[in-house]
Amino acid sequence: MKILKKAITLNVGLVLMGSAVFAQSLNDAKKAIDAEQYQKATSMLKTLVNSQASNGDNFYNLGLVYLRTGYIDSARAVFTKGTTADPKNASNFAGLGQADILSNNAASAKTNFDKAVSVAPKDYKTYLAIGKAYLAQDKPSEDVSKPDFANAITNLTKADELDAKDKDAEVFISLGDAYALQKKNSEAIGPYFRVADIDPTNRRAGTQVGKMYKEARSFPEGEAELNKVIAADANYGPAYRELGELYLQWSSFGADKEKAAKGVELYKKYMDLTDKSLESQLRYMQFLFYAKDFQALEQVASAIQVPANDPKGVIVSRLKGWSAYENKNYPQALTNMTEYFAKQKDTSKLLGFDYLYLGKAQLKGGQDSLALINITKAVEKDSSNTDALAEVAKTFFDAKKYAKSAQIYDKVIAASPNGKGVLYSYFYNGLAYYFEYATQYSAKKNPSKDLLVKADSSIAKVAQLAPETTDAYLYRARINNLLDDEKAPKGLAVPFFETFVKKVTEKPELVTPNAKKLSEAYDNLGGYYFNSDKAKAKEYFDKSVAVYPTGTFAAAKLKELAAPAPKGKGK
Repeated sequence: MKILKKAITLNVGLVLMGSAVFAQSLNDAKKAIDAEQYQKATSMLKTLVNSQASNGDNFYNLGLVYLRTGYIDSARAVFTKGTTADPKNASNFAGLGQADILSNNAASAKTNFDKAVSVAPKDYKTYLAIGKAYLAQDKPSEDVSKPDFANAITNLTKADELDAKDKDAEVFISLGDAYALQKKNSEAIGPYFRVADIDPTNRRAGTQVGKMYKEARSFPEGEAELNKVIAADANYGPAYRELGELYLQWSSFGADKEKAAKGVELYKKYMDLTDKSLESQLRYMQFLFYAKDFQALEQVASAIQVPANDPKGVIVSRLKGWSAYENKNYPQALTNMTEYFAKQKDTSKLLGFDYLYLGKAQLKGGQDSLALINITKAVEKDSSNTDALAEVAKTFFDAKKYAKSAQIYDKVIAASPNGKGVLYSYFYNGLAYYFEYATQYSAKKNPSKDLLVKADSSIAKVAQLAPETTDAYLYRARINNLLDDEKAPKGLAVPFFETFVKKVTEKPELVTPNAKKLSEAYDNLGGYYFNSDKAKAKEYFDKSVAVYPTGTFAAAKLKELAAPAPKGKGK
């Protein structure tokens, strides 16, 4: 009998030891899920499913991993096996409901949730699983249901009531998530803080608090919270992700280069600690873009492996094109962007940057007309792209296609009248209209003086915005010379020539570089006064010769003034 008792005791010990090992392994698997180490969690849970095939929690957690990684059909198969292996475990029915929600099948989800409640109506885990299922889609797309916050909170509150001793931190994490996803941070903070009392080793609640600070743009506070998590567990990947996101936002998406670079570093650390999912790699490339690390971006985009039919491959094509252009690989950028537009069938997903980089690549490739079309679309989507449109206008200007250049500059100014480069746009717009008039005049096409009026208006704006721009007054003088009556000039150009002379001569360092232009101004002023005030005319001609001795007009006029007056006719 003693031997039998010992044997029984030993067997019980083995059973208890096996349960302890199992519990620890499942807990480790759940920690791996929380840390977003899904490959590790999958491997552990597959082992548990095989070795502890009657425990429904194994199936449920494996199914959750499949859902989180986008394998809905695999998840549904695992949950179904779980309902058979452990019919009294309601979680797998809730898992099937979650799969239904992600498949946009609300009716089937409700059926599965009702089944879960009928199986275990007094188990808090039933309502916890249902509540989490209603929150599953936190990044809804057009064809997937949005989170059902009302039902989520109802079920999570029921779970909290049934978990009377508050032994499961996941209840409070999920409640916090339900409020945080609605941007109700005041309601979320309490449940998140409660987690530390239940499970001091839990890192996600602290990470979520840091994330909430980030979303409220309280960056120093968020940084402090997330650094606390990292100090407690240096291998908890999600904290690095949220800290990286915080630094990226804190940098104003790249405006602060140091913070943007820190964001890249932290996000890469997150990837190193997790599975380097396709989604995380895509986000990492976006970090590199904002940080303007285009060399690294092009390398990553070229190396990433995307399944042939995965729609995310389109995003990779986009980033290949953007980075190639920034790295001055213009032919490759044009190839990449052309391929991207061919792949992107949904035009509503085209960004202003897409049109911008395609257009700029076309511009570098000499496809000016196509570039104009696409960059104009980029400006229509985002007026901050007007600098690129101004670049197109300058290309047409340099090609002496002045009419087209002026039209484009008109669009640039209209799109961003207060933009940082608008001064140059006004200036070249005025020149384009002026040169278009001159070109038509030389070709004897009898151009409309409306071109000169538009030219004068734009150059006048330059003088208004930047009064020290001396050339603005010179060009206004030239334009008004042409606007004046040829037979009975009113001196429309005189005040502008005088202002030009004043602006240049009051700063001695400007005289020599502007000698020829000063001579032009003096010649025109002398010419205007030649018939009405010869002394004043001589004064201007003398100044012209002094500043630019090789000029011929003033010298000839001075000889003419010095010549004796012709004798009267008949004397």
